[in-house]
Amino acid sequence: MPDDTNHININSKSIKQNTFDAIVIGSGISGGWAAKELCEHGLKTLVLERGRNVEHIKDYPTATKDPWDFDHRGWITDKFKKSNPLITKAAGFGEDCKHFFIEDKDHPYIQEKPFDWIRGYQVGGKSLTWGRACQRWSDFEFTAPHRYGYGIEWPISYDDIAPWYSHAEKFIGVCGNKDGIESMPDGEYLPPFDFNCVEQHVSESILKNFNRHMVSARWAHLTKPDEIHLQQGRGQCQARNLCMRGCPFGGYFSSVSSTLPWAAKTNNLTIRPHSVVHSIIYDEQKQKAVGVRVIDANTKQATEFFAKIIFVNASALNSNLILLNSISNRFPNGLGNDSGVLGKYICFQNYRGSIGGHIDGFEDKYYYGRNPSEAIVANFRNLHQRDTDFVGGYTIFSAAGRERGNANEQTDAVGKNLKDAMTEPGSWYVYMYMQGETIPKEINHVRLSKDQKDQWGIPLLVTSVGYDDNDDKMVKDFLIESKAMLEKAGVKDLKTYDSKQAPGLDIHEMGGCRMGKDAKTSMLNSFNQLHHCKNVFVTDGACMTSTGNQSPSILYMALTARAANYAVEQLKKNNL
Repeated sequence: MPDDTNHININSKSIKQNTFDAIVIGSGISGGWAAKELCEHGLKTLVLERGRNVEHIKDYPTATKDPWDFDHRGWITDKFKKSNPLITKAAGFGEDCKHFFIEDKDHPYIQEKPFDWIRGYQVGGKSLTWGRACQRWSDFEFTAPHRYGYGIEWPISYDDIAPWYSHAEKFIGVCGNKDGIESMPDGEYLPPFDFNCVEQHVSESILKNFNRHMVSARWAHLTKPDEIHLQQGRGQCQARNLCMRGCPFGGYFSSVSSTLPWAAKTNNLTIRPHSVVHSIIYDEQKQKAVGVRVIDANTKQATEFFAKIIFVNASALNSNLILLNSISNRFPNGLGNDSGVLGKYICFQNYRGSIGGHIDGFEDKYYYGRNPSEAIVANFRNLHQRDTDFVGGYTIFSAAGRERGNANEQTDAVGKNLKDAMTEPGSWYVYMYMQGETIPKEINHVRLSKDQKDQWGIPLLVTSVGYDDNDDKMVKDFLIESKAMLEKAGVKDLKTYDSKQAPGLDIHEMGGCRMGKDAKTSMLNSFNQLHHCKNVFVTDGACMTSTGNQSPSILYMALTARAANYAVEQLKKNNL
């Protein structure tokens, strides 16, 4: 049973000052979208962010620095790596963007199995450092788990979410082509970045020899801004490929450059940084959530805030942590957790496989700028029928480029010869890596520690998540198929890799508070409402019923916008 001493008594004047129409926990990709939609509908909205404040442009200290402006030319020192073995493994992490990541010591957790939990605690969250890929899920992803028996049925279909995909794409700005691929539906796109000559060659070869589609992936970059993007104060992507530093041009989407400033223009937004959410407060008499209990990150002082509706967008694992810690007489095992599945069926995406090599020819060709996007080979596995010894599918990301200079290939070059060699680009290389679906399993779970707490008095999260035989088979298939496609295109000296990296390093953790049709086996309904606490909505990765193989962030945005608009409708009808 909950400890009544956890309740903080505040006077009625404080209650009034701390009361809003809506509270959003988290300011990242989904939290920013919740704030935008709710504020646009006139709701006074409080956004709680556990990290520091970050303002667009002002708080991008490294955005325009050259390599020689950094103490270590952008590299991470061995000393820093030794004290931060976790975050220094994250893709894109470097001296130039480390301020947008949480150092290992600052938020401990317990790894029952190896799990690399990468976090970014600041206003904007990981929207400042995300990969920016925005492929839509197809109907295959929504139906495959139930059709093939490796998951429960989604309570929504592609047709339900398609209009909200469009809503999100138009606002954030996504570049790409309309390719007519069944397994990767088309959306509302700005012009794509062009393929370079080798990428075009590989794409044509794959289509001719395998009838598979390597196309320009859909990326959240403003290649040609529309009026709505200019109204946000954002400009064209400059193809610098320095995105994880924060973009002063607003060329890629982040909460800090887009949704949060848009929400602020309504005068309905309040952002409170340094606010570590302890739990959601459930009122036994009203039979609904009435507020959020917060610990100040710096002073450790506890405060309560109140609202009619609450959106949980703390990022998948932290959202699970908050819900598990939100206990009451009604919900002794976590808010809304009558089903007992809260914290279970945690899943992720499989990035273990990669391949690379060199291709002859094309020495008279080069490319302009630093393309921040990649090509994508749309999933071709287990679509209309199961055609492999594993379930699920995988997306393949790919790109080609030239080595920095012939000096890399002339190891004996020194002095003038070295300088001359550096002026000529080296040979062309091509790479591919996988993004694979994983099976949601009850055994893959997170839970609260019974005896260890963090510096704010909140139980530490225990992660117990691992791979299975299905993941191994999928990696094997990717390595075989990618090698066959690249060899046919003339790529040589191919080297394949299975990184065996721990789950979590993909930074696509999902589940634990999944959507479903049956309240006995799920936490959320088709509008992301807790089945048993209707005024609480969960729309970040925790809500996912399965992982699919497409990148999930644009789906979180669409789900959030849909849920927020539904919440507003229900408020107007006095149903919440």
